[in-house]
Parts: sequence; C-alpha cells; structure tokens
Amino acid sequence: MSGATTDPRMTSRAAPKRGIELSWSDPRLRAIFWQIVIIGGIAGIIWYLVFNTMRNLEVRRIATGFGFLDNLAGIPIGEHLIDYDPAVHTYARAIWVGVLNTMKVSVVGIVLSTILGTLIGIARLSKNWLLARLAAIYVETIRDIPVLLQLFFWYAIVQALPAPRQALRPIEGVILSNRGIKLPLLEWQPAHSWALAAFVLGWIGTASWARMARRRQEATGIRPAVWPAGLALMLGFPLLVWAALGAPFMLEMPVLRGFNFVGGMTVTPEYGALTIGLVIYTAAYTAEIVRSGILAVPTGQWEAAGALGLHPWSVMRLIVLPQALRVIIPPMTSTYLSLAKNSSLAVAIGYQDVVSITGTILNQTGQAVEGIAVIMAVYLTISLSISLFMNWYNARIALVER
Repeated sequence: MSGATTDPRMTSRAAPKRGIELSWSDPRLRAIFWQIVIIGGIAGIIWYLVFNTMRNLEVRRIATGFGFLDNLAGIPIGEHLIDYDPAVHTYARAIWVGVLNTMKVSVVGIVLSTILGTLIGIARLSKNWLLARLAAIYVETIRDIPVLLQLFFWYAIVQALPAPRQALRPIEGVILSNRGIKLPLLEWQPAHSWALAAFVLGWIGTASWARMARRRQEATGIRPAVWPAGLALMLGFPLLVWAALGAPFMLEMPVLRGFNFVGGMTVTPEYGALTIGLVIYTAAYTAEIVRSGILAVPTGQWEAAGALGLHPWSVMRLIVLPQALRVIIPPMTSTYLSLAKNSSLAVAIGYQDVVSITGTILNQTGQAVEGIAVIMAVYLTISLSISLFMNWYNARIALVER
C-alpha cells in the first residue's frame, strides 16, 4: 500500500485551473465587446456632429465660443432678484437673472402644489360625498386641459383686473390691479437677519432633539415630547433675539402715485399667472399620487388605530401618511421635474425666465449653439438637483431590515 504510485493523469485533473480562459462563446466576452462597440459608436456620432457643426459655422463665418457672455447685455429685465442694470451688466449677469427667475417659479410651485395636491388627494377619500365629488371633478378637469391653455387663461384673468386707480383692495395693504398684486414689504434690518439665524439654529436643535427622542423610544418604548422643544427653539428663541435687538417692525406700504403704485412688494401679472397655472395643474397630478399612496396602506392600519380611539386626523398624520410616503415619493419626483420643465412655457406669457432671456441674447448675438447649450445645462442642473434630493429623501424613509 505504501509503495503505490500516483497516476499523473489523476493529478492533472485534480489540479486547480489558473487564470481566466475567455472565448467568443463566453457571455462575458460578448458583453464587453458589445459595450465597446456601443460606446465607440456613440463617441463617433458625437464627434461627427461636433465636427460638422463647427465646420458649418466656420463656413458661414459665425463666431463660436462663450466670449460673448462678457459683453454688455442691454436687455431690460423688469423682474430680477439681484441687482441688474442693462447698461452696466453683461450677458452672463442677465442669464443668471433668468436662472434665478426660473428657480423662483420652480421652488414656489413645488411647495404650493405639494400642499394643494395633498389636501385635494385627501379630500377625494373623504366620506363627505360633496367634498369627494368636487375634488374628483377638479382632478379630472384640470388634467385634461393643456397647461399652456391654463397659463393663457390665468394671464387673461390677471390682465382683466381694473387699472391702478380703480384697483381692488380686499384688505389693508393688499392691492389687486392689472399691474399685478401689491403687498406690504417688511423693511429688513440687522435684527431680522439675527432672528433668521436664530430660527435656523432652532431648527437644527429641534431636529437633533427629535432624533434623540426617536432613539429613546426605540430603547425604552417612551418617546419624549418634541413639540415643546420645537416651539421654544424655532419660535421662542428667534423672538427673544429679535426683541433683544429692539424688535424693529416697519412695513413699507404700497402707495398710488400717478398711474402706478410705488413701494411695497410686487407680484407681477406674468409671475402670478405662471405660478398659479403651474400650481393648479401640477396639484391635480399630485392629488392622484397622494390618493394612491394612501390607498396602498392596508385598511387594517385604520382599523387598529380606530380601535385605540385615535382621531381620524391623527391616524392620517401619524400612521397612514408616513407609510404612504414610501409609495408617494418616487412618482412625485417625476411630477416635480415636470413642473420645473413646464416653467419654460413662461415665454408664452412674457415672464422673463432663463429661456426668454437666453432667447433674446441668441437673437442679438447669433450664438445659437451656445445659447441652447446654456438652456440645456440649466434645466439639466435643476432636474438633477431635484432627483438627487428626492432620491436621498426616499432612501432616508425607506424601511430597513434589521
């Protein structure tokens, strides 16, 4: 037995294989090959388009590049969030004004459409027959009318308001006319800046306290109340800072002088019509998303909460909506992206957003490729920012298996 020899063929078969042998029958090799082919094809198409465009521009002696952004703009812009003078500032400044105008519509529209759509979505599930039917009629009607027609409708409504001398004054300081909506404006002082900073610190403190309360609840089953700390930090602390710095509070009221109003804050007809139209249109889709998310929560959750004697509103706020968010958030991302992109329709009613301003620059300079590239880059940045935030929030509220 001890003198037995080992068959070399057995040894070779038992020895482990070294390295990776690839052949055309290997799906990994074919996958790598086709990926290289596709990437090479896309790169070739891009190179051809760029080369052909540059050659055609050179033949037609059309200047290229972004050097025109340093030239004086000379474009009057009636609505701007930052200082702008067409005789002093450049095209780059004008485009930045347009970007901020677009952001103003998008951010305000997303917030207001979320609030309105959530309320309408809950109303559609109401046991009140009239309320549920009215919400259903709103959703079905608004979704079937093109958004551009709705913008024209609201712009016509705003333009139909009386002239400044016959303006409507529903309450003191609020004036409605065909020049827009005039509102009182707070005269900003350093005390207000410090109060705002105190509010931000209070919000951070409240979030930290809520996180600590959640951890204590997981450990002991008892959750400390968060709202008293939040009320003290986010309301009491800023008010204390504001009062300690003299409690300044002065409102600049709009006053009629000549044929128009001066002073106060102005909501222009173009911005008002655009925001109202986008909010009402987007809220119809938001309502359906919220309704479907609520219906996705098992009815046993309602029954169990009712058995504990909880108020229906408390059940909706504390039990149903937090679970429905996991269904609501993904489609809401697309709705927010649509609202941001629909804001480009502002050019139809004369609101000077990034599309309108860049289009004017394009007509003055002839830099068509660069102008379109700027518009595409702006909307791509806005869309990616919304997607990243919503994906982060969706991951944050996702259920985690322990």
